[in-house]
Amino acid sequence: MPRPRPNPRSAEPSGDAIDVRVIPRAGRSVVAGLRDGALLVRLAAAPVEGAANAELIALLASSLHVPKRDVTIVSGERSRAKRVRVAGMDRARVLAILCGGAG
Repeated sequence: MPRPRPNPRSAEPSGDAIDVRVIPRAGRSVVAGLRDGALLVRLAAAPVEGAANAELIALLASSLHVPKRDVTIVSGERSRAKRVRVAGMDRARVLAILCGGAG
C-alpha cells in the first residue's frame, strides 16, 4: 500500500497573523497605514455576502505579489477587526511592503 502524500495546504500555514482593521464602503480600496498596531484597510466593497472579505484578500494578495490562496482570514470574518495570515511571510515583512517599513 503506498504511503499517503502530505498535503501542504492542510498543515497550518506559515507566517504570523496580522491584525487588520477594515473600513468597508470606502471610495476606493487602499491600504491606509497603521492604526493602534493594526493595518488599516479601506475597501470599496460592502460587507455583504463576503464581498468585503474577498476584496480584502484580493487587495492584500495583489499588493504583496502573492497568490490569493496564500492570504487567509484567520478570525473576524464577520467583523471589522480581523486577523490575516500570509503564507510564507512574517508580520514585519508584510508591514514593510504595505506600509513602507512600518512594523
